[in-house]
Amino acid sequence: MAIRKPAWLEALDAQKFFVGCCLHENAKKNEKNICCLDCCTSICPHCVSSHRRHRLLQVRRYVYHDVVRLEDLEKLIDCSSVQSYTINSSKVVFLKKRPQSRQFKGSGNICTSCDRSLQEPFIHCSLGCKVEYVLRQKQDLSPYLRRCKTLQLSPDYIIPHDVDEETTHSTIVEGDEHTASSDSERLSLPCTRFQIMNRKASWPCISATSPAAASDVHTSRNMSRRKGVPHRSPLC
Repeated sequence: MAIRKPAWLEALDAQKFFVGCCLHENAKKNEKNICCLDCCTSICPHCVSSHRRHRLLQVRRYVYHDVVRLEDLEKLIDCSSVQSYTINSSKVVFLKKRPQSRQFKGSGNICTSCDRSLQEPFIHCSLGCKVEYVLRQKQDLSPYLRRCKTLQLSPDYIIPHDVDEETTHSTIVEGDEHTASSDSERLSLPCTRFQIMNRKASWPCISATSPAAASDVHTSRNMSRRKGVPHRSPLC
């Protein structure tokens, strides 16, 4: 019996990615950009711990369309004749067809499903177009499917550090995080040369050899000096 589509392939086509995860509404970075091929659903980084032993496929975003790394997708299905694009030194493939509004008039190939202009020797603009073409022509997708028992996220995928402790934590520190010391503790410490160069320090930390610094110090001393007892003129 001819195989139509495996469940994971249907999920890649039907599931919505880059939307908020309903299970982690209050969490940061809860955008669903992973497809669990065993559960056939889209998940966010906070859901990874529950799908640790499953096949996970990261979905990326390119020109407002969902793409997947060609290296990962080749482990699941034959992607030959599908045009790939290079993003951050990695080749990616579009998941869904991208119909072209204008009719192609130049030289080159045209996509078999959506008439999009392509480079030689490609004849499919996306994985969805190739699957549609194979099913239309041969009614059997099994010769193109590949056995893949394990599939992990790519090494460049960073899991947020506020997820469960069981998951891999990122060592990247957000730029807006505060250090453990309070403002009062930082003010009590002597100013270093690095701090003076990188932020506006208060006047006691400015070199006294600077004319502007000497003027500021003189002004501050005059302001803090107590006013003396007024002297009256002698009576005539």
